[in-house]
Amino acid sequence: DLFWLKRSEPACWRASKSKPRSIVMDIDLLNPCAKEEKGKHKLKRMIQSPNSFFMDVKCPGCLQITTVFSHAQTVVLCGNCNVMLCQPTGGLARLTEGCSFRRKVE
Repeated sequence: DLFWLKRSEPACWRASKSKPRSIVMDIDLLNPCAKEEKGKHKLKRMIQSPNSFFMDVKCPGCLQITTVFSHAQTVVLCGNCNVMLCQPTGGLARLTEGCSFRRKVE
């Protein structure tokens, strides 16, 4: 009976009877690197977050600010001068050259 009891114990307990040794991992699962988290799929991150955002785009001609969705699926024109601010692609909308933007804060 004593033989089977020793075999069923974990290997780290057999080495010393005090308490099990801690296992050191290669990566820290509780504090992931921000760069690695950004590269992951939006549903596979530790805290799920979307890749899309709203942004304020400044027209290069009249300097009017327009709110645009980052993944816009239609051409966005300036309300004042009808200049094209961005055009759709498969994912992120491509801003027209000369347009400046900033992410909108909640």
